[in-house]
Amino acid sequence: MRKVDTVRFGEIDVEEDKVVHFDQGIPAFEDEHEFIVIPYDAESPYYFMQSLSTPDLAFLLTVPFVFFPEYEFELDDTTQKELGIKQQEEVLLYVLITIPGGKVEDMTANLMAPVVINTTNMHARQVVLERSGYTTRHRLFPKKEEG
Repeated sequence: MRKVDTVRFGEIDVEEDKVVHFDQGIPAFEDEHEFIVIPYDAESPYYFMQSLSTPDLAFLLTVPFVFFPEYEFELDDTTQKELGIKQQEEVLLYVLITIPGGKVEDMTANLMAPVVINTTNMHARQVVLERSGYTTRHRLFPKKEEG
């Protein structure tokens, strides 16, 4: 167990077997290698991925299937091998969420670059899906009609 200081959660206790390891960091944050995934609360579909080395760095996540039940893609062999994935049951999948202008109703999910975690060894990678129909900004909620 180790203690980690965070801006959002204060000081937290982190169990070593819950630490998610990004060997290559994540795009735009290549120096960030260790995170912990924290549920927003027991009833919520949202999670925070908190950096263990940068107290003010936390990403908002969700499980994509909650909002996009048909979401699917094939993980390439190289990524599976690098993460040590042998069967689908070992995989945990999240997508990063953006809240444009702080407006919750305008939240979008990055379906083009899911976070893939091998739950057996806790190695992870944000995978950029080449030649997919997904974008970095899929709306979580339908746009409200003006009027």
